[in-house]
Amino acid sequence: MNLAIPHHLENFIGGNFISPLSRQFIDNVNPATGEIYGQIPNSNEKDIAIAVNAAKNAFQHWSNTSNESRFIILNKIAELIDQHAEILALAETNDQGKPLWLSKKIDIYRAAANFRFFATGNMHFSGESHSMENVAINYTLRQPIGIVGCISPWNLPLYLFTWKIAPALAAGNCVIAKPSEVTPVTAFLLAHICKAAGLPDGVLNIVHGDGPSCGEAIIKHPEIKAISFTGSTRAGEQIARIAAPMFKKLSLELGGKNPNIIFEDCDWEKMMETTIRSSFSNQGEICLCGSRILIESSVYEKFKTAFIKKTSELKVGDPLDDTNHQGAIVSKVHFEKIMRCIEIAKEEGGKILTGGNAVKPEGRCANGFFIEPTIIEGLGPDCKTNTEEIFGPVVTLQPFNTIEEALQLANATSYGLASTIWTQNISKANIIAAKIEAGIVWINCWLQRDLRTPFGGVKNSGVGREGGWEAMRFFTEAKNVCIEF
Repeated sequence: MNLAIPHHLENFIGGNFISPLSRQFIDNVNPATGEIYGQIPNSNEKDIAIAVNAAKNAFQHWSNTSNESRFIILNKIAELIDQHAEILALAETNDQGKPLWLSKKIDIYRAAANFRFFATGNMHFSGESHSMENVAINYTLRQPIGIVGCISPWNLPLYLFTWKIAPALAAGNCVIAKPSEVTPVTAFLLAHICKAAGLPDGVLNIVHGDGPSCGEAIIKHPEIKAISFTGSTRAGEQIARIAAPMFKKLSLELGGKNPNIIFEDCDWEKMMETTIRSSFSNQGEICLCGSRILIESSVYEKFKTAFIKKTSELKVGDPLDDTNHQGAIVSKVHFEKIMRCIEIAKEEGGKILTGGNAVKPEGRCANGFFIEPTIIEGLGPDCKTNTEEIFGPVVTLQPFNTIEEALQLANATSYGLASTIWTQNISKANIIAAKIEAGIVWINCWLQRDLRTPFGGVKNSGVGREGGWEAMRFFTEAKNVCIEF
């Protein structure tokens, strides 16, 4: 299998690679260089209609395929991802801007793990039975929904694309999938991998395009019965407005403004090393990053001094250089948004402790989109900087004196995705974990992910859960059968 990347990407529909019917394309830009290096289809409702027809033709066979046969195909996809990890990682870095070492270590590894996990998981997924004391017995069937839509974001492109597709396919559905138009290449390569692995034609259809033309066409199509989306809260609101009146199943994994709560009694070295990662990994473009750092007042100055020093040592530049810690911001539009947010923080009275500037590397990356990792202090919980998602290498520092004050600060946003607590007092950690408004709580760690556990947020951070049996339940319908004795 030759995983070549053409200048013009194509949609993958019914097992074939085809151009959009409109012949409309979008420029694909390498954020590290600012150069156009390809074009992708900007598909619309006509392309989606063809994809739905292909999925309809494939559904009966795929939904009746044995669990073991599905396992063999999905596991083969995982093996091929592993075999082609180098080209996939380079494609991810060229598309997204993240360091190549990070693409290799996290993104591509996790994409394979997603397929492997759900291929295996489907072999163990089962319904329930309930006996009614010599009257009747009930058993529950978990059956595939039919055709589902999966729309994924640009920050962890293949990682999150497969996080949705793998359980949908494992459960017996056919999928219409749209990767972000900003980072399309690894999804295009995945189509070749799926075909080589023997996935039947029409079971997975990958259609490229922007949100208004392509994404909305997926959401609006009456024969697509469920939508799994990861992205901004603003986009999630629009999806809900369209899909809810059509009674589609919805799983929305949206934004975050996550608190990182640091107590005096923490493991200091581990906390500091991890907080650098949780603040600036992937240029801060992870919905789980801790962008609001809350520090117990007794160690606030100590933390600030050490954190500034370690942050200022992070190298920003060419993502192909393995000595760099941070690569490029994903696009010019997002780069400009982050820079505006830094200016707003200054206007609100925030003090830039380090960073806050654009970076202009020499050489091939001179026109790329780079920003220094940035630390801001002096802002209260109600300002825009501490309540609105920036989604970049920008964090704020806020002191607290008591557990109650820490909780007030942590919960002072409309988001509730993730949180991190640093303390050696497990009773204190459990009290905070129970009261914090977040779907995910890490204690003395960050980004430890067991794929069996539910993933998702509360408040404006989303609806529903992904991962493990939660994902398998979302992509199936429950049918109860009652038999009277």
